Amino acid sequence: MTEKIIQYLDKIEKEKEIKILLACETGSRAWGFPSPDSDFDIRIIYVHKKDWYLSLSEKKDSIELMFENNDIDITGWDLRKSLRLLQKSNPPLLERIQSPILYKSDNDFLVEINELANSQYSRIATIHHYLSMAKKFREELKENEDYKLKKFFYALRSATACKWILEREEMPPIEFLKMIDGLNIESNLLNRIGELIELKATISESYLHKGENELISFIENCINSADEQRNSLPSSNGDVKQLNSFFLKMLSQNDN
Repeated sequence: MTEKIIQYLDKIEKEKEIKILLACETGSRAWGFPSPDSDFDIRIIYVHKKDWYLSLSEKKDSIELMFENNDIDITGWDLRKSLRLLQKSNPPLLERIQSPILYKSDNDFLVEINELANSQYSRIATIHHYLSMAKKFREELKENEDYKLKKFFYALRSATACKWILEREEMPPIEFLKMIDGLNIESNLLNRIGELIELKATISESYLHKGENELISFIENCINSADEQRNSLPSSNGDVKQLNSFFLKMLSQNDN
């Protein structure tokens, strides 16, 4: 499938007259708990030629495309939109620039945007995102005795990200195992998480699960702590001048 994905990316570059700076996997494959039938969630950051930006009219700054009977989902944001989101510590953007699965990348761009992300990082902005997600998926677990294991992992990962943000100053990693390894979590919970990841790797997305009371209690505790402490977290100390300089630099390079 990797070869097909790269072919589609090459086609998009040519047809849209853009340069893809980053094309990576997100979702369960990048998080580290895919199912055998998980689709491919490809996210891109791209840049146009400089003249594209010299207009009074607002142009479409995103791409949404599906291929292979919707098994390959390729969506992305223009560089300017991406940097505006970076200024807000947009968590989906922070995740994709850390993805361990790359299909296309400009290495210098990737290094520099990660450095910018760290300098712009806002703990309070990111915890609001993950807390909202954790609450949403927790409610889905509560509504049914049987639940999709993928939804359980969505709740678990989002809640754990909240715990990370409360306890650590750096951005939460996209890879779930790195996240839990960097936190003080009881060994019995870690072992059970490992067993569930192994289980998920063998069953379809439609599989229904039940139980896991100890991990659901862990999710609840993470959510409650985040609710109590989120407003005391610091915001970003970022400088928009850094983002502007980087934007102009990338435009200049792309016009060469």
